[in-house]
Amino acid sequence: MKISKAVAAAAAAVALALTATACGGGSDKGASDGGASGDAKNKIVIGIKFDQPGLGLKTPDGKYTGFDVDVATYVAKELGYQPNQIEWKQAVSAERENLISNGDVKLVVASYTINDKRKEKVDFAGPYFLAHQDLLVRADDTSITKAEDLNKKKLCSVTGSTSAQNVKTKLAPEADLLEQGGYSDCLTGLENKKVDALTTDNSILAGYAAQDKNKGKFKLVGLSLSNEPYGIGLKKGDKDLQTKVNAALKKMVADGAWEAAVQKNFGPANYKSEPAPQITEGS
Repeated sequence: MKISKAVAAAAAAVALALTATACGGGSDKGASDGGASGDAKNKIVIGIKFDQPGLGLKTPDGKYTGFDVDVATYVAKELGYQPNQIEWKQAVSAERENLISNGDVKLVVASYTINDKRKEKVDFAGPYFLAHQDLLVRADDTSITKAEDLNKKKLCSVTGSTSAQNVKTKLAPEADLLEQGGYSDCLTGLENKKVDALTTDNSILAGYAAQDKNKGKFKLVGLSLSNEPYGIGLKKGDKDLQTKVNAALKKMVADGAWEAAVQKNFGPANYKSEPAPQITEGS
């Protein structure tokens, strides 16, 4: 009888273990499918902008679109993550370094210009895109072909913009600068002839101009008032990840996916982008 009880107990234990394994398997699948599981091995958290058409935009139906989103998705795939394993996190400009340093995100792909001050806190891969400060004007306006033409005209940008101050202090000191809370407000003013031009990175301007509701209304002047090399931000000292991301960016350019993403996101604005820049970070 003792042997029979032992055998019965063992059989029950095996059955219980198999049931637990089956339940566990369902949980693992949920994690690998981008489910609610907190298993970090089965997802990657990437910071993007949620409010920049053409670069990083969260649409009302909860989808994410833009060039930065396409680049991030491609890089994530090269790192072993499918699109449904990506968790998108909003990365406003002022919080990008903190998100990386605190480990809230693995990567930041958010019109993130590489500069020495930022490199004191984080590392970058790339650059993957070279933007320039430019001007957006009405499609039928031929009076503004250079920054100096803004003297005596109304220039719009967002509050605290370094781009607007660059124009005002260095190029067109007599420009009438109007600062708004967001670029959408400037676009409305531009369309209604309340302002004559909007300034920021040309990639951001092209993204707004390429929106369906804005097609044919605006054009980029085509100036290069500054250089803005966009990089992918990552934790300082993670050389292995930096190397892998750089390799993914090179592959994206080589197989044509980079150019396809440029045309998809910026093409409708007749935006003439720079060729894909050479990778400089980590070399």
